[in-house]
Amino acid sequence: MSRLRRHDSVPDDSSTPRLRPVLVTDDRQLAEMLRRFSSAPAVAVDTESNSLYAYQERVCLIQFSTPDADYLVDPLADVDLSPLGDLFADPDRLKVFHAAEYDVMCLKRDFGFRFAGLFDTMWAARILGWPRVGLGDILKETFGVRSDKRFQRYNWGQRPLPQKALAYAALDTHYLLPLYHRQAAILRQAGRWEEAQETFARIAASRPLPVNGNPVDIWRIKGVHDLSPREWAVLRELARWRDEEARRRDVPLFKVLHDRTLVALAQARPRTLYGLREVRGLSANLVRRYGQRLLETIHRGERARPPTPPPPPPRHSDAEVARYRALRAWRREVAARRGVDPDVIVGNAVLWELAERNPVTEAELARVAELGDWKRRTYGADILRVLRRLSPR
Repeated sequence: MSRLRRHDSVPDDSSTPRLRPVLVTDDRQLAEMLRRFSSAPAVAVDTESNSLYAYQERVCLIQFSTPDADYLVDPLADVDLSPLGDLFADPDRLKVFHAAEYDVMCLKRDFGFRFAGLFDTMWAARILGWPRVGLGDILKETFGVRSDKRFQRYNWGQRPLPQKALAYAALDTHYLLPLYHRQAAILRQAGRWEEAQETFARIAASRPLPVNGNPVDIWRIKGVHDLSPREWAVLRELARWRDEEARRRDVPLFKVLHDRTLVALAQARPRTLYGLREVRGLSANLVRRYGQRLLETIHRGERARPPTPPPPPPRHSDAEVARYRALRAWRREVAARRGVDPDVIVGNAVLWELAERNPVTEAELARVAELGDWKRRTYGADILRVLRRLSPR
């Protein structure tokens, strides 16, 4: 007999539903879940990761909901997740997320999935000009449901997961399908359906997140350019030490030392344990735990050759800046008339692309693929008007 069961949703006095999701931890259960999905035209999806608790973040839970049941797939269990690839890549099977971009990037990074057929309820809310677009606010305002905020910073990598945590995770997808149906109707009625589809396609094409990035890249640290070359060398050694310690303990970098503490150490370059205690951000406990190693690392940095800073990014010309500012002013007016945030109209990266390439004909504008067909048809004439005004030919 299958262990998959229908969910049971019973609101309690605090308007937080008690959900009983199906936990999927083996290949047989996953196959049964996907068999049940085969007749569902849409499924809701979310993920939970452990970025606050691990050196390398990973997806620790994948939530799914249909009108009949809630499922939690455990990637940390002995289960082959590759069959999910066909579901995520199928353009004819709708996958409904809330704030999909980060989920998509994480799932691509960890499992190599491809995506098509997405609907993002957060972006739908933004396109429609809803004043609050967080899932908690939408659940409260649309369905009268409150989520349990105690689990917002939960360690999803620990096992076993308690029932309350599983119920909280299921709530993130439980209402997404009815929310999708409401938003889809409003988008179509408002003539915003094609605009939304273009946005969802862009999200589906998001690049995978990098695997831990470059944890010893000191040039990304705020305040690095206020340091001297000698202090750069110390900061680089401190960053290397911190990365090794975080990797050894399997914790995020900030749980060893914050960036601002590394900068303070590089500036002060204390030579004694007493001097370490004077550095802002170093508690007595941290000095006891790391003190000797920090002193050794600082000493090593003082003897090292200073690193060479990367070349500065190319500067925009005065004409490009003028075009960008004019486009921003136009965007601000359009957004105000629609009652949406400016980046719903056109994102900053696309505005810079337009300012740099300076298209002044429809053919030139068509070559700015980042703009998208719907935005080109809707806003193209206005964009060309703004650019032509600044670039008479």
